[in-house]
Amino acid sequence: MPLTATGFPGLYIFEPVVHTDARGYFFESYNANTFREGGLDIQFRQDNQARSTYGVLRGLHYQLDPYSQTKLIRVLEGRIWDVAVDIRKGSPTYGQVYTIELSAENKKQLLIPQGFAHGYSVLSPTAEVFYKCDNFYHKASEGGIRYDDPSLNIDWGFPLADAIISGKDAELPLLADCRHNFTFQP
Repeated sequence: MPLTATGFPGLYIFEPVVHTDARGYFFESYNANTFREGGLDIQFRQDNQARSTYGVLRGLHYQLDPYSQTKLIRVLEGRIWDVAVDIRKGSPTYGQVYTIELSAENKKQLLIPQGFAHGYSVLSPTAEVFYKCDNFYHKASEGGIRYDDPSLNIDWGFPLADAIISGKDAELPLLADCRHNFTFQP
């Protein structure tokens, strides 16, 4: 099975089976049956794509319930340092950070369930990131946590002095002060 548990309930690494030959490669980047066989029945509703340059740091973002989103993150070009923070009250990994390098080369994907804050930093000269969401974007439900929250102590894969951050992300609250309404469902 190409789904690997991370130790965070509901957070999985997906490694598709890649078929290569003299022409190049082919793989199924998503197949609902493969996920169902792994016990995950997700109805994706929206696809998003972003292109960024080295040093761009996006996050940490989430949407409040009932508009929260499960995301399946992958990289089409370049490399990113992907970050997920469990903010589900009552979760055994509440307030803990999971990081992984996703790249066009390794073709790994990260399935981030509802109740996590998500962000990434760009490690290559450019990166193109594609992700599926199981719920539509809802501006009024936006939430976030500041990227440099000392309680999280996130390593973004490069010095924060190199980070390019939006004004909105720079003003997000710390985890202790953020507004969220997620509860862990074992």
